[in-house]
Amino acid sequence: MVVSMGSAWAAPATVTLSVPSMNCPVCPITVKKALMDVPGVQKAAVDFERLQATVTFDDSKTGIDALTRATRNAGYPSTLATKVAP
Repeated sequence: MVVSMGSAWAAPATVTLSVPSMNCPVCPITVKKALMDVPGVQKAAVDFERLQATVTFDDSKTGIDALTRATRNAGYPSTLATKVAP
């Protein structure tokens, strides 16, 4: 008998992305929506003043590449600023 533990092995991860191309107070809304649309993202907070997005996600469902691709596709290229250990 095989028992699947599913998300029991998944670890939440938190990263901060640098999003330097945000240039107006409305930009964070678009960035947050793009990040929240990535499967596995649990929380996204975008700070316009710091030009950063902090994202918590299920690392068994998505990763940094998908997060940066989502912001780039929304018109706001991003890069990894920091990764917080689970």
